[in-house]
Amino acid sequence: MLNFTVGPVMSSPEVIETANHSAPYFRTPEFSQIMLENERMMLEYLHAPADSRCVFLTTSGTGAMESCVMNILRDEEKVIVINGGSFGQRFAELCRLHRRRVSEVRCGFGRQLRLEQLQALAGEGNTALVVNMHETSSGVLYDMPMISAFCREHGILLIVDAISAFIADELDMQAMGAAAVITGSQKALAVQPGVSVVALAPEALARVDANEEKCMYLSLKGALKNMERGQTPFTPAVTTLLQIHTRLCAIARGGGVAAERAHIAGIAGQFRSAIADLPLQIVSESMSNAVTALHPLAARAGDVVRILKDEYQIWVCPNGGEKADEVFRVGHIGYITSEDNRALIEALHDMHAKGQL
Repeated sequence: MLNFTVGPVMSSPEVIETANHSAPYFRTPEFSQIMLENERMMLEYLHAPADSRCVFLTTSGTGAMESCVMNILRDEEKVIVINGGSFGQRFAELCRLHRRRVSEVRCGFGRQLRLEQLQALAGEGNTALVVNMHETSSGVLYDMPMISAFCREHGILLIVDAISAFIADELDMQAMGAAAVITGSQKALAVQPGVSVVALAPEALARVDANEEKCMYLSLKGALKNMERGQTPFTPAVTTLLQIHTRLCAIARGGGVAAERAHIAGIAGQFRSAIADLPLQIVSESMSNAVTALHPLAARAGDVVRILKDEYQIWVCPNGGEKADEVFRVGHIGYITSEDNRALIEALHDMHAKGQL
């Protein structure tokens, strides 16, 4: 099966080889050294400011989102949440669950955030903003320079979920002024799911240190303390962390994040150009390199997903809820070659010729 979903994605042969062994014992100097190298490379690739730290949580991306809400945001803090889809909605729900006061900015599905939406909240006592840099459910990539400038102007702490944007899109944590950035193992890092990564700038570190503990397993205090020695407080997803090390080293050998991002952008561009003649409408006003969200004009999205899987052995990503029959998504991250891309493109054109698209 070819996998064009947005996670888990296809992995390189060397990452697969890393996983093709029993997990080693991890309370060792050797594993600690690997973890410290993982932290160093992640902070480098994120362009994190000086004195930043990075922790690895054995959880999905949602666990890291919740950890940031609990550990960085203060009780009763007034938080702007950008909500343009399933994952923006999740951030809003997490903030409310943990009794943060939410100022919700709603964007239409696939629509770009506008400056006037943010300016309407200026002067209302908001002290933090959380955003899914890439709203994966619709494919929209938010205008992060605009969001960053607004936060700087008004002294607002910025927390960025870059789970599907990291590597695929331009991301400079220091230039963005982000206090924290989240990503996950199963997206453009292209290893097995189960690990989320949180990079913390000094501003976020100070908040974590000052805030009262709310949870043991998702404690950033505990994760930071253990990471000083290259360890985790609880048994981690050992093999996935070893895969992350393999992948980060491969990125360095391949020319760094910029080269990897250029490859992903090339795969996305090749796909989008090749389907321009098909009855498929791109949903997003501002696309990430990571994924293309498509509305089929003459077929049900769910049927397109099913036919590609059953008749062509290709996975693409369905949407849930009310968009299940309106939108499907094609991912461009992971170990995808131009030949793989052509196989999907040819399948879609064949479906169109058969009246299935």
